Amino acid sequence: MKYDHIKQCIYRKIESGEWPERHPVSSENALATEFSVSRMTARRALQELAEEGLVVRTRGAGTFVAPLKSQSAVLAIRNIADEIALRRHHHHAEVQLMEAMVAEPSLATALQLPQGAEVFRSVITHFENGQSVQVEDRYVNPLLVPDYLKQDFTEHTPHEYLCEVTPLTEASHQIEAVMPTPQQQHWLHLEQPEPCLQVQRRTWSREGVVSQALLTHPGSRFRLGGHMTFKKSRIQEQ
Repeated sequence: MKYDHIKQCIYRKIESGEWPERHPVSSENALATEFSVSRMTARRALQELAEEGLVVRTRGAGTFVAPLKSQSAVLAIRNIADEIALRRHHHHAEVQLMEAMVAEPSLATALQLPQGAEVFRSVITHFENGQSVQVEDRYVNPLLVPDYLKQDFTEHTPHEYLCEVTPLTEASHQIEAVMPTPQQQHWLHLEQPEPCLQVQRRTWSREGVVSQALLTHPGSRFRLGGHMTFKKSRIQEQ
């Protein structure tokens, strides 16, 4: 998509430090000319960057790179092991599955791979003080993370490894309440099926889509929360 190409180019300028915080970002007209796209396409790219917190748009003044504090708040995806450690609890993981497989058409599209391409899959159950709190079912782009299946994910989480080898620049989330499949119930060690909170997450680095993960949490053992600060009509997640 043309607007996504514009976003990736701006990501690279920010990540490399070429455009530091508060640096002016090219206007819609300038981007439209540079990338040979319509002004509407350029506007969409800037608007999505603003929604992600990477840039700030001010009427009459233009668009600027957001302060680094805002960027880190938006880009940060918490590592479940760190969340558990913050509660002074013990985390451990069970690896249920590690394999290479042929991607289904919808998965290949999501990972921006050609039809019939190979992908890596891992399924890991995360525990807090001996109680299962999440099944992480993740598909990974092998072109960007070729050594993924060689890792010991009982020693470190996929999140830690991916952030180390291909720093993440973007993420999307979809959250819904579901009943677990029999396989998910088995992986979660649930005696009886119960409503679960399920997060579908897709992550990008500047090279492309890194992974797509389905994170399933037992509703009785998990709570989703956060703190929002309202400041000059902007909402920043803390």
